[in-house]
Amino acid sequence: MKKITELVAELAAPAVEAQDCILWDVEYVREAGAWYLRLYIDKLEGQVDILDCEAVSRAVEPLLDEADPIEGSYTFEVSSAGAERQLKRPSDFQRFLGSPVTVKLYQARDGRKEFAGTLKAYDESTGDTTVTVGKDDLTFGKKETAMVRLRVEF
Repeated sequence: MKKITELVAELAAPAVEAQDCILWDVEYVREAGAWYLRLYIDKLEGQVDILDCEAVSRAVEPLLDEADPIEGSYTFEVSSAGAERQLKRPSDFQRFLGSPVTVKLYQARDGRKEFAGTLKAYDESTGDTTVTVGKDDLTFGKKETAMVRLRVEF
């Protein structure tokens, strides 16, 4: 049986793409006693704005009502994936090669759990991520990596 997020992603992706956007991620979480279903969207050209979020919401909401993939009540939200979005899929890593990232580890390495640098490589077969930190190329194994996210530099 598929997870709710997978079902919603399959249902929503064509409607999101019809609005010239990309479905970045789907989140179904409980916060402060209430359930939230969130779609995070992106664009290949330009930036996501409130009108994009509104258009996607209006396109997806009737599909959710008809398919009814979630029992009970929830709040539906659509938002931008954000400038410092988390990279999850191999395609995310490939798209953002050469970009500034922050790698967060489960356990400290050399006394640190966070490393900021430039995404140099991603190995799809192992899930290893290589980041240039200063002058050094550091490779982080999939099992030691809690999260990799884009980093905005000012």
